Amino acid sequence: MKRILFFLLLVYPLTPAVTQQRMEEIFIKMPDDRIIQLGEAWRKDLVELYKSGKTATLENTMQGKSDLLKLTDDYLLLQSTERSTVEMKLLPLVNNTHIICMITTVSAPVADSRILFFTTDWLPLPADGLYTPVTADCFWKEDADHLSVEYLEAKARLDMSLIKYSLNVENTSLMAEYTTPLYLDEDSRDKVVSLLKEAPKKYEWKLGRFE
Repeated sequence: MKRILFFLLLVYPLTPAVTQQRMEEIFIKMPDDRIIQLGEAWRKDLVELYKSGKTATLENTMQGKSDLLKLTDDYLLLQSTERSTVEMKLLPLVNNTHIICMITTVSAPVADSRILFFTTDWLPLPADGLYTPVTADCFWKEDADHLSVEYLEAKARLDMSLIKYSLNVENTSLMAEYTTPLYLDEDSRDKVVSLLKEAPKKYEWKLGRFE
């Protein structure tokens, strides 16, 4: 956290409070390489369609369609391609400054996410100071018998770690869902799920970090 604060002091010198940008401005001005299939003109058109109450869908540069599904002052959800979404949230930090949390999720076919953080000018921030990635072990029931045949067989079936992260439009929480079991056939999945927690992991944004 101290490293993030130091970085922001370099970016935002000791001047009067920084004027908070709205999500629509941040989305329009984001670097093109962050969503390669939607240039600035496309993003601007999507925002204008959404604000006018029309269906915010456009053909993108990858010969597919992109849909702006939700837009508020501090939140955005974009169906960027048929198999991928982009979700963004403005998170409060210090001295009226905010940072961007951006989650890209790809379903191929099971959802897996990547989390990145930026200043509101789209300068990258080190993620390790802002959250600790969840691991697959977090989703196993605490009282599961780690020496049982059922447990060992279930662990052997899950040979990868896929996590779907999602933000909340109404608050600053972050959810992590273990999606690897969705790769399994129905019978194997049922045996694995019985050993897993039902609820996803929930993070809360506190003092400039997801805890």
